[in-house]
Amino acid sequence: MSLNPGDSLTSHNFGLQIDGVMVEYLSEVNGITLEQDVIKYPQNNGATGKTEIAVMPGTAKDGQCTVVRGMTQSNSFTQWINDSLEGRMSSARKNASIIVMDYEDNPVKRYNLRNAWCCKIDMSPVKAGEASALTETVTIVFEELVIE
Repeated sequence: MSLNPGDSLTSHNFGLQIDGVMVEYLSEVNGITLEQDVIKYPQNNGATGKTEIAVMPGTAKDGQCTVVRGMTQSNSFTQWINDSLEGRMSSARKNASIIVMDYEDNPVKRYNLRNAWCCKIDMSPVKAGEASALTETVTIVFEELVIE
């Protein structure tokens, strides 16, 4: 069932690719943020003599998001996290894409993160007698966001 004109995308069908490889056991992507400075400067309108405030785009800042996934024995994902946390930036910086899909698993929107790397990891609590899946929450920073 593909989307009809005016249909909204749903939040449950998505994926994360890192350097073209899909990350498995992904449960959540949250808080994609990117910010840009705003330059404000007053100028005098010659025709009326009144001061006006003009605004223009300034410097783009880096962005970040968080990814929650089931804790697995995935060596590639763990290696990427370790490369980032240990400062091996030549192998840690990767291009990533958050892909939103329609009901037929066709990609319909992509958030491309250039030079993404892990800056933080949180493990879910382990507790005696608890019967729940372990997860890891990874904070990813990136230098540029391109939305397709």
